[in-house]
Amino acid sequence: MARNKVISTEDILSTLCHSVTEVLSSASGNQISYSAMVQKITRTCMRPDIGCFVLFDGGFTGLVVMNFTQQAAMEIYQDYMRNMGMPEEEIAQSHLSDDVSNVLGELMNQMVGDFTGKVREQLHTSITQNQPKMMAINKQVQISVDTTMDRPQARRVTFTTQNQNIFYLELAMDKTEFIKLHDFDIAESVDPDSIIESQAKANKDKKDNSKTKAAANNDVSDDADDDFLAELGL
Repeated sequence: MARNKVISTEDILSTLCHSVTEVLSSASGNQISYSAMVQKITRTCMRPDIGCFVLFDGGFTGLVVMNFTQQAAMEIYQDYMRNMGMPEEEIAQSHLSDDVSNVLGELMNQMVGDFTGKVREQLHTSITQNQPKMMAINKQVQISVDTTMDRPQARRVTFTTQNQNIFYLELAMDKTEFIKLHDFDIAESVDPDSIIESQAKANKDKKDNSKTKAAANNDVSDDADDDFLAELGL
């Protein structure tokens, strides 16, 4: 009998790391990478210079914490704003700016949202998230984030930006395993932006074809009129 495949905490953490790199790389236009080594930790903390956390529950319960250094936060924020076409004079220059916290909070919301989507597709279970909480933290302060999980497991992963600035992701979740009883097809994720873009392109192509057809009909009509006038000797 074939052995059933088991999905562990590390597998779920790997899925989360992929969501982080995909969302941040797409948003900033730069390459974000993470370490192949994972740390086992005893608790999750928000650390300087900017900390952010999100709780999720449903099929399993967990907590995601991200800690950005000032340099990493500003690089990601400024690259994101430039990628969005914002002029330089409208881009904040301090990591203490509300705009920086708002952007990082929105990006974290997208990251965890992408993660919950992958969990639904790959593990056939559902989890929901709350709104991210962001905080600029003093160098001498660490804030412990506790949850009501019975047997929590905690991990930390180091991420690196294109300019070699560092930030950290910490995941705490129930000690749980998913056991694959039989093979199934993983549903292909649907990107709403791609659907809208494809529909807009189809509409544009249809409109262009209509214009081309109308122009061709006009040319044929004009030629027929010229031939008729020529027959009349005009």
